[in-house]
Amino acid sequence: MGDPTAATTSIKTLAVDIGGSGIKVMILDEQGNPLTERERVETPNPATPDAVIHAIMGLSEGKEFDRVSVGFPGVVRKGVTETAVNLHPDWIGFDLATALIHPLNRPVRVANDADIQGLGAVAGEGVELVITLGTGIGAALFLNGKLVPNLELGHHPFRKGETYEEQLGRAALDSVGKKRWNNRLERAIDLLERIYNYDVLYLGGGNTKKIDFVLPPNVKIAPNVTGLLGGIALWRD
Repeated sequence: MGDPTAATTSIKTLAVDIGGSGIKVMILDEQGNPLTERERVETPNPATPDAVIHAIMGLSEGKEFDRVSVGFPGVVRKGVTETAVNLHPDWIGFDLATALIHPLNRPVRVANDADIQGLGAVAGEGVELVITLGTGIGAALFLNGKLVPNLELGHHPFRKGETYEEQLGRAALDSVGKKRWNNRLERAIDLLERIYNYDVLYLGGGNTKKIDFVLPPNVKIAPNVTGLLGGIALWRD
């Protein structure tokens, strides 16, 4: 049995994961262990800043927490969202951290969602690449656990004049079907290994459940929950 007072004295973090199709939250303890189940609501349509913040407020209602970590699907610098391909143009240049501090009355830190998923998944040894397969394609690169932020690999050219996101995002999966999507993913894995020479590639995001081929030994599936669990790393400073 541990110290019965530990749970009450621990700093609690509300981890938020904003996605193109869903917004998820979970409360974490100081070590990054979940204290609650993951809760999810559909991402509003249109996914304007006001609508998304309203959804986050609803998910946070009735919960006890001391600080907030937010994963956002786009480039983030100092809490400001600079791109938002799968949400709404109003996010460009939006200070999300400041917009959440007042209504939540807690300190807030915001980072790219794939970066946070990577922080929750990587072992911290060698070159580790994280690719998230969801509505869009996210990416994060780590060297000995050190993050190279805002990689945005999903918008790089991949094949046939299209980007990774255009070939492997949710719209592409729905359009071409599971078999062709898996063939494309196999090609992408082969190409990414030759470009980055990674020690480990982690595949995360909701569409990992659609993978139906045998992955190479140095490719691992990262559980979807790591997109929330990695939020604790934003406070390690």
